[in-house]
Amino acid sequence: MTINHQTSCYQHWLIYLMAFSSGFCIMGIELLGGRILAPFFGSSVHIWGSIITVFMLSLSFGYLLGGKYSIKHANLTRYGVIFLLAGIMVLPVALWAPNIMETIFMTIEDTRYGSLLASTALFFIPTIILGMISPYSVRLLVRDSMDSGHVAGKLYFVSTLGSALGTIMTSFYLVLWFEVNAIIFTFCFILICLGAVAITVNQLSRAQASQLTEPHHE
Repeated sequence: MTINHQTSCYQHWLIYLMAFSSGFCIMGIELLGGRILAPFFGSSVHIWGSIITVFMLSLSFGYLLGGKYSIKHANLTRYGVIFLLAGIMVLPVALWAPNIMETIFMTIEDTRYGSLLASTALFFIPTIILGMISPYSVRLLVRDSMDSGHVAGKLYFVSTLGSALGTIMTSFYLVLWFEVNAIIFTFCFILICLGAVAITVNQLSRAQASQLTEPHHE
């Protein structure tokens, strides 16, 4: 019983760490969006309006899908898959952003709608996947319905703390030290590694549980 309890606590700490990291990456990517769009569409207020609108809409869809996805068979493996997909889907931002934006820039003259379309093309899908993380985290952490409000509050505190740190670290330091693409690749690497860790931990926990439940023969 002690082993199971320790494993559960370890997994809870891992989920909080992953929620914190996802919040960090989301805000870091959103801030970098301004840098990515600036060479083609400028950096005026309507550019940031486009970026924020796309991120808020895609996160809202992500929350909805994440809650639905967590209803059946919630476990760390499926949780890790979300991180893997998020890391993979962020890669095109670093690989093909200039080509995508140039095509849109040449097609749409109005920078307001051009920036909105460019933000959608670059960030909509990866941010939906990133938005799935928070509701799925809550589902994994809640063990008693009476404690759900406390767990959700703590989870969103940790996630928002990560977002705040991601905002200040990206805007104050990372953009001064590294190129935008290098930062994007780092975020992808972090997300993919966290996904792989979650899947590995779940497989090890299942293997350990099966060993404990196997009958011992003398």
